[in-house]
Amino acid sequence: MKASDLMVKALEAEGVEYIFGIPGEENLDLLESLRNSSIKLILTRHEQGAGFMAATYGRLTGKVGVCLSTLGPGATNLVTPAAYAQLGAMPMLMITGQKPIKTSKQGRFQVIDVVDMMRPITKYTTQVVSGDRIPSVVREAFRLASEERPGAVHIELPEDIADESTSAHLLKPSVARRPIAEYKAISRAVDMIEKAKSPVLLIGAGANRKLTAKMLQEFVDKTGIPYITTQMGKGVLDESGKLFMGNTALSSGDFVHRVIERADLIINVGHDVVEKPPFFMEDDSQQVIHINFDSAAVDPVYFPQLEVIGDIANSIWQIKETIEPQDSWKLEFYRDVHDAYIEHRNASEDDDRFPILPERFVREIRKAMPKDGIVTLDNGVYKIWFARNYPAYLPNTVLLDNALATMGAGLPSAIAAKLVYPEKAVITVCGDGGFMMNSQELETAVRLNLHIVVIILRDDAYGMIKWKQANMEFENFGLDYGNPDFVKYVESYGGKGWRISATKDLLPTVQKCLTEPAVHLIDVPVDYSLNDETLNKTIRKLSAKL
Repeated sequence: MKASDLMVKALEAEGVEYIFGIPGEENLDLLESLRNSSIKLILTRHEQGAGFMAATYGRLTGKVGVCLSTLGPGATNLVTPAAYAQLGAMPMLMITGQKPIKTSKQGRFQVIDVVDMMRPITKYTTQVVSGDRIPSVVREAFRLASEERPGAVHIELPEDIADESTSAHLLKPSVARRPIAEYKAISRAVDMIEKAKSPVLLIGAGANRKLTAKMLQEFVDKTGIPYITTQMGKGVLDESGKLFMGNTALSSGDFVHRVIERADLIINVGHDVVEKPPFFMEDDSQQVIHINFDSAAVDPVYFPQLEVIGDIANSIWQIKETIEPQDSWKLEFYRDVHDAYIEHRNASEDDDRFPILPERFVREIRKAMPKDGIVTLDNGVYKIWFARNYPAYLPNTVLLDNALATMGAGLPSAIAAKLVYPEKAVITVCGDGGFMMNSQELETAVRLNLHIVVIILRDDAYGMIKWKQANMEFENFGLDYGNPDFVKYVESYGGKGWRISATKDLLPTVQKCLTEPAVHLIDVPVDYSLNDETLNKTIRKLSAKL
């Protein structure tokens, strides 16, 4: 059997549905093997877009997303998606080509050490040096990409190895079960929670799993303990519920942090150090229970008193089964904070000014989207407003990145989300800066005949950096630019374009786009001028009064 055929069969055996990418001449044997396989090749316009699609596929399905590039510049274009998947705990495999390794007629042309380049930003990286090694290499890559904590892996398949013959057989995945937490740790956690006066539950990125979400819901239903989410924990539990206290979009000074300060015990589930800290511990502050599949990475602001290490869903189930709700718990401590947050939020959401305020924009999108609709976010200051103000009802319905926090991932993520869930409404929200980094993938979406809505928040500047610049009391400099006519731009690809000229027009336009199958782009001018005053001053001042 040809080695490239074996490679494809190994991928099929792992359940691969799609490969996203751009082949080069060093991948042509693999491409030919793919032609007759069950795997669908999603040809993209840039390797970075392919990587983001593969990572998002992994994030949504829990299965390994696969992307493909050639050697040299193709492989270097996968560096950012590799870091995106690695920091965001998304299972992703990158397959790159390489010049022949047995003989070389082109010297060092296009050749860099891709394996070594990928080493710091992946869980596993290797070059296939023999066709006989393919089954074990692929199996190991999928094992490592999928196991807790998930992440990025890389296989380099040289051109001459892909072309050679092999008689190797595929390897079946082993049966593996994750270790569960030790009973003494569970017992200690139950004791700490029962003795607490005002416990609160904090849900992070590592808790974003279906079974974990189910167990957490049962825990909350039994105990009545209020809960908070981080940005990447959004939607694990219903954020419209009466016990939801808010999202830690900011690291301190928000209304939600008054809840955290009043709690004497934080049950921190799925904490991931790649996220911005949702709170800062001090020596004489609250007790913290760390519940995760690996131990806590201790730093000056995070040093939990108890660690419950093992499968998170099982740990929560064990605690839930044992714990008894206590009459001594004071769980009303958050109500005035929650009311003050809602009052402040409502005031800005009702503002009709144009260009639109980000708070009003978020409310309109929530109104337009069905309960299970998916919003993918690029990276910009609007991400904070979505994290803070957009209630997610279900897991993985708000796909934001608070790990690498890269620009340019929003549109590719929306394409992947629509491929995984063709029946669901999918919107991507991008700043004009982030959108233009991978805007060419509009053509991919049109070619695939996808129904997605791309919304560009246009401020003709790198708005998040301007917000930070203003907060540091620097002069406005170096962050403004011009933009194309976005309506004509999307139309040139075969999509449909819309321009908002009044705030009241946004909601009906989005609703119309969601009902009409096409690739839609909506140009929405946004007013970020109040960001510094609101986020850095007003919110801190109002929350400090509580």
